[in-house]
Amino acid sequence: MKVGIVGAGFMAGTHAAGWAATDATVVGIAAETEVEAMPLAKKYNLKIYPDLASMLPDVDVVDICTPTHLHYEMTLQAAAAKKNIICEKPLGRNVAQALEMVDACRKAGVILLVAHVVRFFNEYALAKASVMKGEIGKPGVLRLNRGSFRPKKPAGNWFLDDSKSGGILLDLMIHDFDYARWIAGDVESVFAKKITSGHPDAPVDYGLVILTHRSGAISHITGSWAYPPPTFRTHLEIAGDGGLIEYDSADTAPIFNLIAKTDSSSPDVGLPSSPVAESPYTTQIKEFYAVLCGEKHPRVTAADGVAAVQIAEAAIQSAATGKAVKLASLAEVSR
Repeated sequence: MKVGIVGAGFMAGTHAAGWAATDATVVGIAAETEVEAMPLAKKYNLKIYPDLASMLPDVDVVDICTPTHLHYEMTLQAAAAKKNIICEKPLGRNVAQALEMVDACRKAGVILLVAHVVRFFNEYALAKASVMKGEIGKPGVLRLNRGSFRPKKPAGNWFLDDSKSGGILLDLMIHDFDYARWIAGDVESVFAKKITSGHPDAPVDYGLVILTHRSGAISHITGSWAYPPPTFRTHLEIAGDGGLIEYDSADTAPIFNLIAKTDSSSPDVGLPSSPVAESPYTTQIKEFYAVLCGEKHPRVTAADGVAAVQIAEAAIQSAATGKAVKLASLAEVSR
């Protein structure tokens, strides 16, 4: 299996490390400039391609690790070439794009996998397994928190351009939207607030989203781009009618992480860590590889990717209007 990575940022690096733990061969990397691609190309002995089109004839799988607003066109391009696709989250910038991406892959007969990595974090996966076993009864209330520093880039910071990234609600909090749905089922309505809705020039951002699930469960989800780098903290709480599951990354994080580091040792974008021996990002790529080999069913489907974007899009709308947004079923949306 020959894999080509599109993009040369921090996420491309985590995917390249994951592929190195499989029997697949990463043959090359496509990036905007050779300078950007050179560090990864040297580390993994990869060919540098000027663009996706030039790489397509040489690969079986396209791994898209580019900014969010580029996922749509690149997925359609790879699907047209009959290549299986792994796409970083979020699947698309909006629901319309995500649905078209899924439809294009279905018609082309290729596999589309979405990298919602939180499902592969050991603590979150164990909590899901506990819920599935009925160990806490029926989930009633979920509280999920994800806090980091505001993404930083020396130039062209697309994260801070909501038209490209979707802002904190789509880029950061979609992780927990997907997880909440994985635990408590489909979402019926979304209510959201965020700082930059009323203060667009604020140097930090914070979002609060309440999901009402069709099962009757309620999820309280918060996300922040307000910590000093390199801090990344997460919290998980699932309350059922028969028990409670709690996890807080701060219980294992050294307190000196709260001291800001302004040198190059902190990444451009905060990444959560895990105390387990294998990186969840590697676990994810290894499982995706098994899916592509026909050995496993995907933990995250393309439909899951669409559903997460739908929740995030509703949250963006709610934060802008101050009103709750009702969600149609995906079957209705895709008609």
